[in-house]
Amino acid sequence: MPPVDSIVEYGAYIDGKKAPATGIAESVELVRAHNRVASAGPRAFVWVGLHEPAAPEVEWLAEVFGLHPLAVEDAVKAHQRPKVERYGDSLFMVLKTIAYLDHDELTATSEIIGAGEIMVFLGVDFVVTVRHGEHCPLAEVRERIETKPELLERGPAGVLHAISDHVVDRYLQVADLMQLELEEVEATVFADVSSRDINRIYQLKREMLELKRAVTPLQAPLAALPQRRVIPSEMREYFRDVGDHLSRVCEQVDSSNELCSSILQAALARSNALANEDMRKISSWVAILAVPTMIAGIYGMNFDFMPETKQVWGYPAVLAVMITACVLLHRGFRRNGWL
Repeated sequence: MPPVDSIVEYGAYIDGKKAPATGIAESVELVRAHNRVASAGPRAFVWVGLHEPAAPEVEWLAEVFGLHPLAVEDAVKAHQRPKVERYGDSLFMVLKTIAYLDHDELTATSEIIGAGEIMVFLGVDFVVTVRHGEHCPLAEVRERIETKPELLERGPAGVLHAISDHVVDRYLQVADLMQLELEEVEATVFADVSSRDINRIYQLKREMLELKRAVTPLQAPLAALPQRRVIPSEMREYFRDVGDHLSRVCEQVDSSNELCSSILQAALARSNALANEDMRKISSWVAILAVPTMIAGIYGMNFDFMPETKQVWGYPAVLAVMITACVLLHRGFRRNGWL
């Protein structure tokens, strides 16, 4: 069945312009008829965009464009690792999309990174994009390409470059925002006790790992993409530029991840140090109170022949000994930094 509920937009692009068409099948026929008679110049192509389609809808497109069943299965199930695979004359690429989720305050349950996927089927005269998740829509990419005929003249490879460049730019934006989060958390580690929260730092560490899982696996497939026969020679420099941007993002993510690990270790060490400091204070007061408790316990025993119990000055003398011992112990503990 033709994709109805999941279709975002489609169009036939001929000679750098979007041609009017009444349906996907009609657009394909129009483009292929033009390419059969066109002897030179950029090839026309069809771009179909889907959002979380059902299996029958993708299978219908597979029949129209001749897509490989394994790639169709991956596009329907999602949750794929970033990759680039070749099936005959077509190319199948999986891109992880990420987005920075707004939040008023970072807590132990805050979700900072939202993840999704974009699958791209690329052929000589078609581009089919399947998007999963609400993040990183491609409407902006389509609008930008449609307003610039020179971009449309690059053909399907130009669309793939625009999509990958858009996704990698989002990576960079999210990496910069996560760096700001790290700097804020780092500042709280050595601040007052109430502002430190190990759970917050650990949650940020988990989000950094989510970002790393989305970005790092794309490096190798994107680096090998310019060598694919489907990519025209004039487009290879553009893909190398996207690869350079991705390398920069990966380096930034790795350094941020290491910084997050260091912050977590510092926070744990700081927490342990504070716990030890509290234990020293408690132990000091216990030792101070132990002296009068011991003396009171001794003189509280019911014996008739206890020293000084019959003396008038006995009670003041015992109180004086208690107070003097407590004061000396308190001064000693303060001098050693325990109080």
